[in-house]
Amino acid sequence: MKPEPPVTSTTLLAQSGGDAPSPADAPSLFDTGPFVSTDTNSRSDPQMSDSSPTVAGLVLNYNGRDVTQLSLSSLVELDYPNLELVVVDNGSTDDSFAAISAAYPTIRQLRVRENHGISWGLNHGIQWALDEGFDYVLLMNNDIEVAPDMLSELITVAESQPTIGCVGPKTYYYSDRERLWSTGGQLHFRHSLTDERGDGELDRGQYEQDQAMQYINGCAMLVKAKAMQAAGYWDPDYYLGLEDADFCVRLKAAGFSCWYAHRAKLWHMISHSIGVYKPTRTFHTTRSQGIFLRKHATSFQRLSSLLWFAAAMPIAYVRELFKGNQEAVVQKVRGLRAGLNAPLSVLPIEYRDLIE
Repeated sequence: MKPEPPVTSTTLLAQSGGDAPSPADAPSLFDTGPFVSTDTNSRSDPQMSDSSPTVAGLVLNYNGRDVTQLSLSSLVELDYPNLELVVVDNGSTDDSFAAISAAYPTIRQLRVRENHGISWGLNHGIQWALDEGFDYVLLMNNDIEVAPDMLSELITVAESQPTIGCVGPKTYYYSDRERLWSTGGQLHFRHSLTDERGDGELDRGQYEQDQAMQYINGCAMLVKAKAMQAAGYWDPDYYLGLEDADFCVRLKAAGFSCWYAHRAKLWHMISHSIGVYKPTRTFHTTRSQGIFLRKHATSFQRLSSLLWFAAAMPIAYVRELFKGNQEAVVQKVRGLRAGLNAPLSVLPIEYRDLIE
């Protein structure tokens, strides 16, 4: 087993969870459509060739020199022929750019001037990929390890139906190689709004069907260029958390579906036991929750979520008080208030704030 790398600020840039079903009065928003699955016994994968769709693989980095290089060590081993890997440096202030250039001189880097969150950084990479005419964009965190055939398996599912807009892999914990982190996700209006299917379960073959899901986690998401153009860029109003869920909602509203590809495998460098209930993170993720409610919830769903939140916070405060972590609960309340009152922006048409 490989040693687990230290948890850094980059490690905490794409995690979310939840535990309740979506309300019955919002079928059009969260309906995955009729259940469709591929026959896992009879399906044969197409032979990949130079005529395969082109893919821009975007790795988002912010002050994550070492962990990004660790991720690149597996990404360069992907067996898909028409892939160009690109590191999007999201305003790093360490020596990431120079170190990655030295270690991987053939990998292109795009340098964003300032860090304004996950969506802001990724959108610059997406803009470049669309300008270059790629067929797909593979959006990735910088704290992952991938199986060599991950992208090939994602492409197989994505190409199986014209209305599939994005596809995600079976994701495991990096430090516990057979323990699942996500096999697609569900959306609802309680807790943190997203629920990673299978989180914490050992993989015993219980999620062995490719199928439509309510959302795909942004840890790794393959998106068709035409679906990206139809849905629009990732929303920069979300600084940390729910930007992937928001994108999936808009993708489905544009007529596309989100799919889970069970044969595509990835390991995410987060700890199953360390937890992520920390003051700074809870502020930003709960701020995103408030923004998501304003953008996508009905009045009833918004009221239901806020009532649940009000009932849960006193219990959470007492729980965290015994851990000396009560400030995380205080910041959670402040984050929700900030999200409910934050000015909402219009999605920019272009993202071109790069250092040449």
